[in-house]
Amino acid sequence: MSTPTQSFSPLDPTAPEPIYRQLYWRFRGAIADGLLKPGERIPAARALAKELGLARGTIDTAYSLLAAEGYIQSRGQAGTVVAQGIKASLPQRIVSAGATNAVRQKAQVLPFQMGLPALDAFPRKIWSKIAARCVRATQVADMANPSVYGLQSLRTAIATYLQVARGINCTPEQVFVTSGYRNTLGLIAHSLLKPGDRVLVEDPGYLFTRPLLDYLHIKATPVPVDPDGMLVSHGIAQAKGARAAVVTPAHQSPLCVSLSLPRRLELLDWATRQQAWIIEDDYDGEYRYVSRPLPALKSLDREGRVLYAGTFSKVLFPGIRLAYLVVPPAQVERFEHVAQTFLGGCPELTQAIVASFMAEGHFARHIQRMRKLYGERREATARGLRKALGEHISIDAQPGGMHLVLRLKAQQSDRLLVQRLGQAGIYAEALSDWNVHSQTGPGLLLGFANIDSQATAEALAKRILEVLMA
Repeated sequence: MSTPTQSFSPLDPTAPEPIYRQLYWRFRGAIADGLLKPGERIPAARALAKELGLARGTIDTAYSLLAAEGYIQSRGQAGTVVAQGIKASLPQRIVSAGATNAVRQKAQVLPFQMGLPALDAFPRKIWSKIAARCVRATQVADMANPSVYGLQSLRTAIATYLQVARGINCTPEQVFVTSGYRNTLGLIAHSLLKPGDRVLVEDPGYLFTRPLLDYLHIKATPVPVDPDGMLVSHGIAQAKGARAAVVTPAHQSPLCVSLSLPRRLELLDWATRQQAWIIEDDYDGEYRYVSRPLPALKSLDREGRVLYAGTFSKVLFPGIRLAYLVVPPAQVERFEHVAQTFLGGCPELTQAIVASFMAEGHFARHIQRMRKLYGERREATARGLRKALGEHISIDAQPGGMHLVLRLKAQQSDRLLVQRLGQAGIYAEALSDWNVHSQTGPGLLLGFANIDSQATAEALAKRILEVLMA
């Protein structure tokens, strides 16, 4: 390869900065130092990926960033070259956040960060082409206020996808587009609940559900979770007259266990008898690795008692800020009325991009690729962690999800450990923070979607071990 790689700084898989960003700075540095001159050809992405032992998508992401900022240009079959007019001695990497004029300043993505899909594997080129096409097609009417219910083409695409992939038979009119799970839960609460109502929630359970209900003066009743999911009978006995239950049946948040079929039927029977509501938070139900994804709880609903909440944050990327809610047919008019007051409408251009992404088949293909990739990364991450941490931890067996649950064998504070890991540049969440009454023992929640190899996981685990032993 003609590029003077020996003068580049080394790639560090254990660094907080993603590999593609490190590669980006490699080329920026080479251009700044005059090692790469205007018009000089840079390596093909496929060849560089092979030489560095990286995924092709990682190289493509770095090259896309360089091209977007004008440092390199594609010349078709002639390859990709350094752009003309680029001078040596360009500004190097800026350490101080306050010293840069960049429009979009973001904190670095930390290793094991929760709630993030594999950002290096996202099809940014396809996404960019669709986005550019949607921008060019924008008409005057498209620039007016968006519908508070959601763009019709996106609602149709969601309804079509759910019928095929999640077994949910619904119409576009039943789908409401929101700006995230908390926006979705707020819409449900304003539509169907009132202050003083009791709602069953999982314990341990998703961090933001209880605070939001508390803010709305709705009483959250914690219900223990075992290997079969929420203990439905315990919750029913504990909170007679409860108006709703919030559950994560595909992969319980955070333990990742699945709600068993008998308990699903028990929950549906309770909701029908009590005329109560079930809020199904299906935040990453697509990602199951031991078998095919389980049908949604909503697919078993025959009495119109389940409200299905989905999100694009886990399957696309969190920055998109788009989610959706499927309501029973009898409640559509009620939700339309409440939406006019409490929903402001999501950016229509973003919705149009997602609708096109789905309608053209990219969404389904992306999920299939990610399901395979996450299965591989999950196993590689677990192997790396076990190899370095050995007797100090055990890892829960989980059917799916995007994070691992590490149990700490030594009786120590997981909250304190998380704080110390953060100081060392490693992200983790304390399992204890997700509990109300349940005693799950100390543990760490680690996202694995952006861990690209066993070697990376092992190197990071050695840093965890240093903190454990300190």
